[in-house]
Amino acid sequence: MNFFKKNWFFLLLAALLVVFLSVPDLRNFVKEQITSSASLKKVENEVTFTPEEMNLQLKGVNVPDANLADFKDKVVFLNFWGTWCPPCRAEFPSIQKLYDSKKDKVQFVLIAMQDQEASVRKFLAENKYTTPVYLAKTPIAEKMLPKSFPTTYILGKNGRILKKEEYASDWNSDSIHQFIDTVSK
Repeated sequence: MNFFKKNWFFLLLAALLVVFLSVPDLRNFVKEQITSSASLKKVENEVTFTPEEMNLQLKGVNVPDANLADFKDKVVFLNFWGTWCPPCRAEFPSIQKLYDSKKDKVQFVLIAMQDQEASVRKFLAENKYTTPVYLAKTPIAEKMLPKSFPTTYILGKNGRILKKEEYASDWNSDSIHQFIDTVSK
């Protein structure tokens, strides 16, 4: 009995090692957790839009028609908004200011959702906004589809999500300017 009291930890460790060696599914699970290969793939999938998801036909409202995939080698400011959305309207002036100062570093794609083209044109004209605005002509990928408005993504080259905001923001802040300067190098 004294032997078990002194060596209980080592006996427990030996029993766990026997179980580990005799159960292949457990071995594979532990190996996967240690190497994190499955986890890394899942995370990469969550933070990157695939070429298929980026294949979104866009009808230009104040710019020529395009496809979101055309901008794959550029940093993209992707904003989903609507003229009917008060927070979207409230953040639009800061987006315009950011566009005015960073349009040479970033491709701006603002997609008006649940809106008529005439309403969007009127809103842009009344406010003298020049930021590129589009309407989606093909279905938006589920992962990209906004759950609330406005929703904004800043995408790195090849569709990696660098920043996502699901509410109105001040897009003309110093921190956003610095962030864009850093990611657009």
